[in-house]
Amino acid sequence: MESRKSNTAPKKIAIQGYEGCFHQEAAQYYYGKQVEVIACDTFRDVVKVTSDKKLSDGGIMAIENTIAGSILPNYNLLQKSKLKIVGEVYLLIRQNLMVSIGVRLEDIKEVHSHPMAIQQCFKFLDDYNWKLVETEDTALSARKLSKSKSPHVAVIASKLAAEIYDLELIAPNIHTLKNNYTRFLILSREEDAIDIPDANKASIYFHTDNSKGSLAKVLNKINEVDINLSKLQSFPIPGSDWKYSFHADMEFDSRDKFELALDLIRPLTEELRINGIYRKGKTI
Repeated sequence: MESRKSNTAPKKIAIQGYEGCFHQEAAQYYYGKQVEVIACDTFRDVVKVTSDKKLSDGGIMAIENTIAGSILPNYNLLQKSKLKIVGEVYLLIRQNLMVSIGVRLEDIKEVHSHPMAIQQCFKFLDDYNWKLVETEDTALSARKLSKSKSPHVAVIASKLAAEIYDLELIAPNIHTLKNNYTRFLILSREEDAIDIPDANKASIYFHTDNSKGSLAKVLNKINEVDINLSKLQSFPIPGSDWKYSFHADMEFDSRDKFELALDLIRPLTEELRINGIYRKGKTI
């Protein structure tokens, strides 16, 4: 996937979180450094803002993480919306310890951050007798420190947060696991989603009649046309008796193979919907 940078006016993209969060890092990679982010409190708000052409040019939503797994509520939000996936970004999550300018390690008494970020850095934090304070957001913690300028508080957040809030990166890359990646989906309104000629990945939603072997038949047809099923996520169908729908990510080297796969599996499903056809994202 190539980032969609251009000389036109900066895109206005909805993200979840505050300025300096990892969603903004993903937005800058895909759209360029000048992208204007619209900070939303919740992922539901991201979908609402992205869906309104008066408010945004698109949106970005985290969908899964190599440590925490799939973000199931976001799959449900995507299915209920009319948004299309037009790209993706795989972002390496780098956690950093930052302080007000001039503060030293020996001055620190408390470390503030989101509980997940704190957990990701326990190996580093265990070497110090600091009070660990859980907050709602990494970037928000950085913003609060920039205002308070406390000489005894450090925060864990992204490098971008340190740049935005003028904080000093006193200990970079303090996360324990070095292969912590989050996958972000690039979202667009259906009427704005353009065809991508070199697309090699698609996301679909489907459900079968849940009879014996019905899912296996679908998967076998996908395999027959040499398509890699890189993700299969199941969801209970609300109001049904233990029936499930599925989100599938399919990778292919030929658009014709994907179209053939759709023709083969459509008769085997009760509903089939394409959520997006796009370029497979690069890991950054």
